[in-house]
Amino acid sequence: MNILSDPNLWVICGLVFLLGLLIGMFLTAGGRRKWKTRYREETDRRTALESEHARHRADWEAKEKDWRERDSLRDTAVRDRRSDRVDSDADGVPDRVDDRPLDDRKA
Repeated sequence: MNILSDPNLWVICGLVFLLGLLIGMFLTAGGRRKWKTRYREETDRRTALESEHARHRADWEAKEKDWRERDSLRDTAVRDRRSDRVDSDADGVPDRVDDRPLDDRKA
């Protein structure tokens, strides 16, 4: 007796094949669309995050530039104040006042 000629074997093989098809269709039902939409959503989200990051970075660089400019101006103001108080000859008059001409007509 040949095992391949048994009709019960063919029925069982056909049912297993159909069961596999049904399980496969059930597991991938809409799966192609799902992963594509998830991928597109993730790509859009990443693009939005990158643009937001670039905007934050540009804002931060502008603020940092402003802070450095303020520090530079503050340092210059402090140096100017110190130079106003310099009195190398110890006569009680700041040197920049000593440099002024005594007669206003000469200026």
